[in-house]
Amino acid sequence: MKKKPLILVTNDDGITAPGIITLVDIMKSIGDVIVVAPDSPQSGMGHAITLDSTLHIEKINIKESNYEAFSCSGTPADCVKIAISEILNRQPDLVVSGINHGSNSSINVIYSGTMSAAIEAGIEGIPAIGFSLLDYSWNANFEHCKNYVKNIAQNVLKNGLTEGTVLNVNIPNSEKHDIKGVKICRQAKANWKEEFDKRQTPQGKDYYWLTGTFENQDKGEDTDEWALENGYISVVPVQFDLTAHHSIQKLNTWDFNE
Repeated sequence: MKKKPLILVTNDDGITAPGIITLVDIMKSIGDVIVVAPDSPQSGMGHAITLDSTLHIEKINIKESNYEAFSCSGTPADCVKIAISEILNRQPDLVVSGINHGSNSSINVIYSGTMSAAIEAGIEGIPAIGFSLLDYSWNANFEHCKNYVKNIAQNVLKNGLTEGTVLNVNIPNSEKHDIKGVKICRQAKANWKEEFDKRQTPQGKDYYWLTGTFENQDKGEDTDEWALENGYISVVPVQFDLTAHHSIQKLNTWDFNE
């Protein structure tokens, strides 16, 4: 009998989030699942790892389940590291992160804990996918995307990924769009125009809330933002080699030894 693929599931919204529960249910139909996820929300943590304090993992008892789950006191990247080193008895065939409550398209990939977990797996040479739904509600509806999530995961297991890449998958909100299909995209050139809302405590001490608006400067129809605005699931291959190769030739013309 062919061995089922081993799938590690994690996220950044925390181990009790509806998104990860949905993702586990989907992955159970594909392979053997182990969950290692943060014990509390870790959104916006990027690729932070825990260096100056201890990490704790705790096995979670899940009634009527056929998979193991562990909560971790660290970041999403920590979860992948400790799962590979301390929990799993073999390297997983696939790591999936999410389903995140909220977008990780365009520049958001830089800040995303969801995608950092996938990237950490990619660094270890493991095929990995980050899934995100454009709905921040805790009661978000994931029904419309289940078959697509399963299909994308199965394709990665079957075909593998280009070395040095992971997939960033974003899914339209079901209340705004019926899904028309899947588009392979590039990351849109966009950014947050950020502001700090300055307030004061009753004692007169200043404090700040980070706010802002998302601005898309990219008019291309091959971007993740265009796909999502037009009812498509966007799939962006993300590389974690951050070298700007196109700049090397120009920099080599500079004289750094004057």
